[in-house]
Amino acid sequence: MILEEELRLENQRLIEHLRFMGIKDENILKAILQVPRHLFLPRSMWNVAYADDALPLEHGQTISQPYTVAIMLEALELKKKDKVLEVGTASGWNACLIAKIIDPGIIYTTEIIKELVEYSKNNIKKLNIKNIKVIHTDGSQGYEKEAHYDKIIVTCACREIPLPLLKQLKNNGIIVAPVGSEYSQQMYKIRKQGNKLKKDYLGDFIFVPLKGKYGWD
Repeated sequence: MILEEELRLENQRLIEHLRFMGIKDENILKAILQVPRHLFLPRSMWNVAYADDALPLEHGQTISQPYTVAIMLEALELKKKDKVLEVGTASGWNACLIAKIIDPGIIYTTEIIKELVEYSKNNIKKLNIKNIKVIHTDGSQGYEKEAHYDKIIVTCACREIPLPLLKQLKNNGIIVAPVGSEYSQQMYKIRKQGNKLKKDYLGDFIFVPLKGKYGWD
């Protein structure tokens, strides 16, 4: 049986690996240290919880690779008091990282799969993080009730950025999302500047497909 002390050391080694890979934002690294990834996985997977790999969850979903998550969070330029929308809660790990960084800001995280809504809520309760709202809804349509958002992160593959997300983003806000086919995507950081979108390419990645009205069925 893997011990808590071993898991803590594995988490610390992951932090050093991410630094070596070029992640510089200490707020992100601190959040990864404070939000133990193994708590978002079945106990049978704790031995690989701190590998720099995406790992499978139920219903065909994944918990994203730590390096990929760190790249996306750096690109978001998260700040204290930000209001953030996440599309694709899955395990809740990413939402907890964001919540730690933006506190006392708030993150609204959407999940279309009901079973994962309950799974992520239970995971979040383990850490007693209060500034996360998990919503069971079609996140491809955003969450208009609480718009507009300083930052939006999409953790699943889009054919293109859904128009509702762009509409729900504040002026000068940032959206980070993988865009492409079901099997290969390019990560983009998009800053909304009035009627214009400033787009930066962050690299090639593979995510599970976005589901819902603006995604894949």
